[in-house]
This record gives sequence, structure tokens and C-alpha cells, in this order.
Amino acid sequence: MDTLIDFITRHAHQAHWYVFTAIILAGFNIPISTDLLILISAFIAAAILPEHTWHLYLSILFGCYLSAWCAYWTGRLVGGQLQRITFFANLLKRDRMDRVKNFYERYGLLTLIIGRFIPFGVRNCIFMTTGMSKFNFYRFMLMDALACFLWCSISFYAFYTLGQNYQVIWHYLKAFNLLIFAAFSVTLISIIWYKKRKKVQSTQLRDSP
Repeated sequence: MDTLIDFITRHAHQAHWYVFTAIILAGFNIPISTDLLILISAFIAAAILPEHTWHLYLSILFGCYLSAWCAYWTGRLVGGQLQRITFFANLLKRDRMDRVKNFYERYGLLTLIIGRFIPFGVRNCIFMTTGMSKFNFYRFMLMDALACFLWCSISFYAFYTLGQNYQVIWHYLKAFNLLIFAAFSVTLISIIWYKKRKKVQSTQLRDSP
């Protein structure tokens, strides 16, 4: 993932194509973080190539939308066979799939909207479960269009705003990192001092008549 991000950053002028392709691949459960791709795309748009903002946004929007189709049809066509593979068996655990299915049946569109904002494989689990349950694809397309638009727009705008203010954020981030380091150092020194003091006390008690 780090190599991919470095490649996208170094080829910023073509980043929208690389981002789109990477997001599509993520729909086939290749371990690529869509959230991280949105973050790096928004940063490029805000701090490096503002004239490519719409290219990057649209590549994310359509990439995420079509990626969900890939996951849906993967689940619908070969979901049963994939469950025999350890990686997918862990991703598509029966209890997780049952919870997703029950939530889907009760709340429908809300499931997709909430699911879109949850990382760590939950999105693809929802999409693949939808396909495995033979949920109507055209209805899925319409419902996910709104969910995908909301998630991509909110995420991209949030990261874009952060990217525009990255110098200010970086200033505070450095101060925060120094504070964390200082707190860690004090804690470490305190633990070492406490253990040494306790050891001395134990030795004194053992040697006392």
C-alpha cells in the first residue's frame, strides 16, 4: 500500500486513473485501502494539483460505485466457493453475514449508507453478502448510488479541507508528537525508577535481621 501511495503521488498528473484502477481492484478484495486513496487524492487536489480536483473526485466516485458492483457479483457468482478459502472465510463469517443480511432486510438503504462509512472490509462484506443473498441488482444499484455519493462527497470534502490547511495541521501535529514523546519518556523513566526502588526495598527487607 505504501508503494502504491508513493507511486500515485509521484505521478500526480495521472493520479485519477491510478486511483480509479486501484479502487476497482479493491472491489475484488485485493487489500487496498479505499479510504487511504480518498485521503491521498484529496491531498493532491488541495495541495499539489487543484486544477485536477474534479478529475480526482469523479475517479473516486465512479471507482467506488463500480467497485461495489465487482464485490456484489463476486459474491453472487462465486461467493460459496470463496468461503472455502481461509481469507474469505474470515471475511465472510457466517455470523457476520447473518447480521448484515438481517440489518439489510430491516433497514435497506440505511445499511448501505452506514456500511459505506465503515472501513476494514465491512463494505465489501456488505456488498458480497448482498450478492450472495441474490438481492435484486438493479435495486442495489439505485440504493448504493445515493450511499456512495454521500460517502465519497463527505470524505473527499473533509480530507480536501484538511489538505488545504495541512501546514497549520502539521504545525500542531508536530507539537502533539513532541507532547506524546515527552509523556512517553516520563512514563518510561517513572516505571524504571519504580522498579529499581522496589528492587532496593526488597533487598533491604531481605537483608534486614
